[in-house]
Amino acid sequence: MAHCTVAEAEAILDKQFPVLDKGFVRLVDYLGGDQRIVQSARVSYGAGTRTYREDHGLIHYLMRNGHTSPFEQVVLTFHTKMPIFVARQWVRHRTARLNEISGRYSVMEEEFYVPASGEIAVQSSENKQGRAAEPVDAETARRIITAFKEEQSRSYGAYQNLLEQGIARELARVNLPLSLYTQWYWQIDLHNLFHFLALRMDTHAQYEIRAYAHVMLDIARAVCPIATEAFEEHVLGGVQLSRSESAAVRGVIGVVADAEQVQQAGRDAGLSGKALERLMRKLIGDC
Repeated sequence: MAHCTVAEAEAILDKQFPVLDKGFVRLVDYLGGDQRIVQSARVSYGAGTRTYREDHGLIHYLMRNGHTSPFEQVVLTFHTKMPIFVARQWVRHRTARLNEISGRYSVMEEEFYVPASGEIAVQSSENKQGRAAEPVDAETARRIITAFKEEQSRSYGAYQNLLEQGIARELARVNLPLSLYTQWYWQIDLHNLFHFLALRMDTHAQYEIRAYAHVMLDIARAVCPIATEAFEEHVLGGVQLSRSESAAVRGVIGVVADAEQVQQAGRDAGLSGKALERLMRKLIGDC
């Protein structure tokens, strides 16, 4: 099987995409692309054995029906720089390989995350783990930002003082705050990257990690445009219904619309052929 290169991915290799105030995401390397996915699915021995339309349909079929192993054939390696608190959320996804900068070996840079004023809000009354949708007023935001910067400066000054006394780096670092920036190399296959993105692009995820996820989605699109399109269509933009919810939807449709009206609504949404048939089965059932 020939080595798969993608022109759009080659164009962004080693390019830094800024995230937050001092962070970035960089695509270091990749293995495979859409072509590798369809080759793996078909166990093909050569490129160009199918048309673009057939490859497009196959990738959408795989994504729609949860056939994940062909997507695992594509691997992306990222170099990312993020605040430590973002990294600790990120590392919860145990389906990647990573190597992080070590404060035992290196003197950490004086780089701290300071949120923009529009991202400072009180605790949400509805979401126990997140902030309210509305930011605080400008004066309150100014005071909070000043407090962040002053505390970060004191913390880094104490760190430097310990280093100057000859205290070991592994001890001097222990009081550095979660806002300190760290870096790592993070390698993951496309299937698990999509799972990461589905969770971390959700509106319930913390804003700061969502910012990284959106940039990584754009990078994935450069490597695998068809697969990313399928992910956005069937996962990000899709809705999964429980058995009870499905029954409720069918009940509502049975009251307010008939099969012909549902079919026309599907056509209006751009559906035809088998896609329209799938919609009818989901909403009307087997007729």
